[in-house]
Amino acid sequence: MKPLSILVVDDDDGIRRSLESELRAAGYATTTAADGDDGVRQFRGDPPDLILTDLSMPTADGFHLIGQIRKNSRVPIIVLSVRGGESDKIRALDLGADDFVVKPFSVAELLARVRAQLRRTVSAEPLVLEFPGLSIDFERRRIVQGDREIRLTPTEYALLELLARNAGKPVTTDEIISRVWSGAPGTTNDTVRVHMGSLRRKIEPDPSSPQYIVTEPWIGFRFIAEPLR
Repeated sequence: MKPLSILVVDDDDGIRRSLESELRAAGYATTTAADGDDGVRQFRGDPPDLILTDLSMPTADGFHLIGQIRKNSRVPIIVLSVRGGESDKIRALDLGADDFVVKPFSVAELLARVRAQLRRTVSAEPLVLEFPGLSIDFERRRIVQGDREIRLTPTEYALLELLARNAGKPVTTDEIISRVWSGAPGTTNDTVRVHMGSLRRKIEPDPSSPQYIVTEPWIGFRFIAEPLR
């Protein structure tokens, strides 16, 4: 079976070599590029299953790369950057990045983010998702946490489905409003927070220490539990 492939785009040669070594040790086929233009050329020549990219690079930066790739591909893109400010995160996500990891990061965290993105694109959309302590049956709209069935409102269910099907990926508040409320006028960030708070109280064993849904400051929310295989 052919290994999944990852393109690493970073102008730092040491970072490229380090990521290439770690990813290959984890079983991925890996290629590298030194800037956004080089990354776009390599993508067009041999499209990978996932892209890891820095933002600050000479000639063409990560924003340029994301914009070019998103013109005709939905390949997962994870940004790796020391630029962890709100504006950079929002701009990258709005351009089409799927996740944003701030340097420095642990290899274990990065590999978990990579696995989460590849699960979303390589496998077919499942009818049932199983997480530690939580089962979501989309066909029957049945939610079980521990040994109890949970009753959700239609809005809470829509929120849970959106986040769980994008497990590991930050989902922006604007995307939530667009997908759950169909962009209805008058839907605000506070509306999302209120309904998300209600959902958390129902599915989290301890809402003060969430196991499933966490807030991404200035961005939105992320479903952090990994599906069970």
